[in-house]
This record gives sequence, C-alpha cells and structure tokens, in this order.
Amino acid sequence: MRHLFVLDPIDQINPLKDSSSALMQAAHRAGIEVWACVPADLQARGNECWVDASRLVPEPWFSKVEQINRSIKDFDCIWMRKDPPVDDAYLYATHLLELAERDGVLVINSPSALRAWNEKLGALRFSHLMAPTFVGSRVDDLATFARAHGEVVLKPLGGRAGQGVVRVAKTSPGLEALLELVTDQERLPVMVQRFLPAVVDGDKRILLVNGKPLGAVNRRPKPGDFRSNLAVGGQPEPTEITSIEQNICDELSPSLRENRLFFVGIDVIDGVLSEINVTSPTGIREVERLMKIPLGDQVISLLLETFS
Repeated sequence: MRHLFVLDPIDQINPLKDSSSALMQAAHRAGIEVWACVPADLQARGNECWVDASRLVPEPWFSKVEQINRSIKDFDCIWMRKDPPVDDAYLYATHLLELAERDGVLVINSPSALRAWNEKLGALRFSHLMAPTFVGSRVDDLATFARAHGEVVLKPLGGRAGQGVVRVAKTSPGLEALLELVTDQERLPVMVQRFLPAVVDGDKRILLVNGKPLGAVNRRPKPGDFRSNLAVGGQPEPTEITSIEQNICDELSPSLRENRLFFVGIDVIDGVLSEINVTSPTGIREVERLMKIPLGDQVISLLLETFS
C-alpha cells in the first residue's frame, strides 16, 4: 500500500510539531509506503494525473529512498496537506487531484470540498452554533454590526494561524479607517464576529476523523494577546471534550462525511463554534504529548478500517 502526501517542502516541516509528520510516521508504522511531493510536482498527461514523488522513510526523520515520476493511480491514498494560503497554485493542485479521484484514488480531503469549504465561511453552514457573525465588504455595514455588538473580532477570509485577526471595540477611534484597510477599500469581504471574552481561558481544537472526534487540545493565548493559535504564541493544554462540544461534533458529522472531509479540525470557544479547518488541520502532536493518545496511529487505523 502506498500513500502520497502533497505538502510543503520537507525541510520546512518541524517533525516535533507538525501533524503531517505524525501522519506519515503513523502510516509507516502501519506498513504503508510513504511518498511525498509539493503541488508543483503534480502533472496532467491527457486526463490522467502523474507526479514526481519521493519515497521516504519517515522515522526517525526523513531519509529519501528514491524519486520517480509515476501515475498517481499507483497510490492508494493521497493526503492533500499543503498549508494555506488557498491561492491559485493551491486551487490548480486540487483540480489535478480531482483527476486522481475520478480514477478511484482516495484523496483526503476531497478536492472539491477543499475548494468549497473556506475555513472561515464553511462554518456559516452551522451559524446557529457560532457567535453572531457578519460577512461583507461595505464599511458602513461592518461598522454597524461592530457597534451593535460592542466588541468584535475582524477576520480576513484568507487568513491562517491567527494572522491578521484584529480585536476592536465600537468606541475605538478610526474604526471606519480600519475597516477600509481590512477590506482593501471595500474590494474584499471580511468576517466580523462578536468577541468572546472566554477566549482568555482558551480556544479548543478538536480533531474529527470521518466525523468522529478523536482528540482535543486547549490553546490558551499568551499574556497580552487574545489569539490562541499556537503559531502566534498560544500555549497548548490538556483538555477533555465536553458534552456541548460532543453535540457540536455530532451535528457537523453527517455533513463532513457527505462532503468527504475525512480529517478536520474545529475550533470551539466556550461551547461556541469558531472555525472548521479542512486544508491541513494541526494539533496531532499536542494531543499525543498532552493527552497520551496515539492519535496519528488512530487516524491511520480508522482510515484503513473505513476504506478497506
């Protein structure tokens, strides 16, 4: 059995923190050949997808065994784990991977779902589980929402890892000027949500596999910041999945499975859904270390069980 991981260059991956490395090592332990490439290595020959791929031995960390050009149909599973931004190169890669999917190759997550489920906008399918939210480009409309809710968070729709997220109060001077900036003079829509003060106690990342929550980690903001993302200094803590969070997972599960979103990370603050992360969800290493759960191995085991 062969798995291909489409991701950022291997030398940019931190094996102690990266979820892709955890998945590759778990696949290797399960007796699966591990191959890797970057999106630029994908090709189309007529209606068939090919790839320049490297076979790796991912433990302890990584040694390249061989590199060849081969049909993507030679792989049993393809993991699309390229980090955002979801730019033109990313989108074109999903179209090429869709050729593989049409040929019967399992692609995680499904290329069409990766295009359709923006990690901010995708959660709006379940807006009743979220804090009050508005998305738009017009400064007047955004300012009206902000003033109605007192204190809000502005989120660029293409952002990742907390980058560009801004907390602002309705009394903040220059609110309209800030909104002009984040919307690029009303050219781009932006998400604005009521600020949740409970974020000081953490933003919980819950990892769902085939719609089932397998593990979670709480991420507490560093002093002086409200963003809990690990990439901007949030500190991971052990946690448990509450009954409210389990109910959120249960409600999301059918839609995730229907859209072939096999590996997903959701963010929940004080029982309120914040985001649904589908591109390259992180958190496996933190769950394994803090919760003593072999999560990477569980993900691979569930995949083999589900698609055998």
